[in-house]
Amino acid sequence: MDHIAVTNLKAFEEVIGYKFNDRRLLKHALTHSSYANEKRMHKLENNERLEFLGDAVLELVTSEFIYQRHKKMPEGDLTKLRARIVCEQTLASCANDLNLGNYVLLGKGEAATGGRERHSILSDAMEAIIGAIYLDGGFTNAKEFISKFILSDVENKELFFDSKTILQEIVQSEYKEQLIYELIREEGPDHNKKFTVAALVNDIELGIGVGSTKKAAEQEAAYQSILRMKRKK
Repeated sequence: MDHIAVTNLKAFEEVIGYKFNDRRLLKHALTHSSYANEKRMHKLENNERLEFLGDAVLELVTSEFIYQRHKKMPEGDLTKLRARIVCEQTLASCANDLNLGNYVLLGKGEAATGGRERHSILSDAMEAIIGAIYLDGGFTNAKEFISKFILSDVENKELFFDSKTILQEIVQSEYKEQLIYELIREEGPDHNKKFTVAALVNDIELGIGVGSTKKAAEQEAAYQSILRMKRKK
């Protein structure tokens, strides 16, 4: 491992508060397929297998967490809630909190076209890190990472994913007017679009959201609207 790679890995260990016994596992977890292809590494040296393992560990830990937290919630609702918590958008948001995009090893082409902000890459790397910690330090350490960086502040995460429904209910009860989402801006090339959307009631702006899809931007706009309303109250 070169000096730059080691320095990068050490820096990320400090961010997550976990020191690997075998740092090669962390490097493996951060290696995207584009980097592996560019460096002509073996196809199994990218992070996809670790992602597969981490996904299973994440699902188990999340299942236990919501099972204990929602003691009267039926199985079907537990399944839906778990799917929202472990979805790509949530994991990418958690990855952004760790500045994970700065540490992922990407091919030059992928990096040049916005790969460090791409939700799919960030969420996959997040799962791969869970898999790496599980192999390196066992289930307890993996569970601690998940609890600290994914399941913390879960009320806000649940609010975020129900935000459009919640905002619709608030608007119907308080404003008696129609809620609409208006596209304000669309930027970037086709492979890396950025949409800016406003949530409006009777031309009054409730909140603004930005996302890689219109739907994601609307969700963010709804969430910001609810937070703004809560602050006013």
